[in-house]
Amino acid sequence: MATAAIRRPGRVRRQVKRTLGWLGFYLLLAVILVYTVFPFYWAIVSSLRSGSALFSTDLIPREPAWSNYVAVFREQPFGRNILNSLFVAVSTVALSLVLAVSASYALGRIHFRGRTLLLLTILGVSMFPQIAVLSGMFELINRLGLYNNLLALTLSYMIFTLPFTVWVLTTFMRELPKEIEEAAIVDGAKPFTIVTRVFLPLLGPALATTGLLAFIAAWNEFLFALTFTLSSEMRTVPVAIALISGASAHELPWGNIMAASVIVTLPLIVLVLIFQRRIVSGLTAGAVKG
Repeated sequence: MATAAIRRPGRVRRQVKRTLGWLGFYLLLAVILVYTVFPFYWAIVSSLRSGSALFSTDLIPREPAWSNYVAVFREQPFGRNILNSLFVAVSTVALSLVLAVSASYALGRIHFRGRTLLLLTILGVSMFPQIAVLSGMFELINRLGLYNNLLALTLSYMIFTLPFTVWVLTTFMRELPKEIEEAAIVDGAKPFTIVTRVFLPLLGPALATTGLLAFIAAWNEFLFALTFTLSSEMRTVPVAIALISGASAHELPWGNIMAASVIVTLPLIVLVLIFQRRIVSGLTAGAVKG
């Protein structure tokens, strides 16, 4: 009886510590959730306000100004801008993944001299800031006759999407079992068949992860889009939002700006929710081996 009485306070202390640990964990999780979600919620709330109501601190707008969303499409070709961003982002991702899959096969499965140096060079290219290559890219775009053309954005965006996709897919390609490739070679498969029929289905999570991250980078890019486009019909959504103006410099239509920001953010949220499982499996698979 005395031994049981001594053990009981120890169990109580452990139970209290465990309960406090869970409470602390959920509290931290709630803080992170509020910190990450609240800015987007406040953008939605601000997009439903106009006039002096923009300076209100109410968490729920009393009289939602849905006219802000209508004004975004009425006062500028915002629908065309969305299609421009969609075309540029999709074409950039498609070209980056096609080139990255073939390059990752060569860098990850074929042994040749200078492979590591080439891979480090590819990674080093992505470390240059955009402003450092802006003048050179402008000369190249101008010489190719692509100024104020969406193809100029696709070409320039691959500077920062292609190195990232090549590096990540090379890591995944190295982790694929050699037995699968050897069996395909014994059956007479050529490298193109091995890549497209054998490895490509296994790279689904990696393609989803890298493709979505490249899509987000291309969708949100601003500097190249501002420099290489001139007319409002060729602008992408980040530039279109930045150039929304009011009657004067001190009277910016913040309601319209926030409504446009919410509109262009929703597609990204939908894509993340659709490919959530593939993204998580892709990120975790890439962290299994070094």
